[in-house]
Amino acid sequence: MLMGGPSAEREVSLSTGRECARALRGQGYEVVEVDAGPDLVAQLNDIKPDVAFNALHGRWGEDGCVQGLLEWLRIPYTHSGVLASALAMDKERSKAAYRTAGLPVVDSVIAAKADVMARHVIAPPYVVKPNNEGSSVGIYIVHEATNSPPQLSEEMPAQVMVEAYAPGREMTVTVMGDRALCVTDILTDGWYDYEAKYATGGSRHVLPAEIPDEIADLCHDYALRAHQVLGCRGISRTDFRWDEARGADGLVLLETNTQPGMTPTSLSPEQAEHVGLTFGQLCAWLVEDASCER
Repeated sequence: MLMGGPSAEREVSLSTGRECARALRGQGYEVVEVDAGPDLVAQLNDIKPDVAFNALHGRWGEDGCVQGLLEWLRIPYTHSGVLASALAMDKERSKAAYRTAGLPVVDSVIAAKADVMARHVIAPPYVVKPNNEGSSVGIYIVHEATNSPPQLSEEMPAQVMVEAYAPGREMTVTVMGDRALCVTDILTDGWYDYEAKYATGGSRHVLPAEIPDEIADLCHDYALRAHQVLGCRGISRTDFRWDEARGADGLVLLETNTQPGMTPTSLSPEQAEHVGLTFGQLCAWLVEDASCER
């Protein structure tokens, strides 16, 4: 069980790893928990695992790096391969792939951090975020009435994504293999930020979402097409915003996560349970689906 690691999402990864390890032991698997660090190759050579379950989140674990290492070592692994992981983690390049596939996305630009702090690089309202982080790490919302540009923290990278703000409901769909599972409507008191995602009670999940069948069908279709155009494997989770006032034209795709969270408050395990799969069965399916050359 590859977990932890050096990314900004280390704590979430540790929680995911612990939950998945417990579930897999309940399914009869022998599980060795590994906190992925600089000695990862030596640890894997010592353990000689049949499968590496990738419970890492964020950079190094979700962006193709550890996937390439596992390919080199010829250790079968779960979730997406090198190219799909790298592509999905790069928000601007993944949006280019979505556009090619005819999937609806909002306008965005990559800009220097200094420029973003000096002036509005696009008209408000907009969102500023790192181009290659997940889990709402480093999100700034600039509202329409804001006069001054955002003052970004020192932790933000030198180049950031500036994206037109998409109003409406926050929804998500998990794809498992070649099947879209369900639409979840995510209800929060404010922005669906890091705390709302991972804290108990931080958000409320309604599944299946109480939305028109046309919108639910579009969410399923878009999530499956996003999974396929990026070349994802195992499970992925695609996030949406839906502006009800605009009907089908108000549905936009935000991003696809190739390493969805697997914690007690996570969305993908809830959707799997909705279609009849226990958490243990979901984890076991991922293990049995593992391979190289993904």
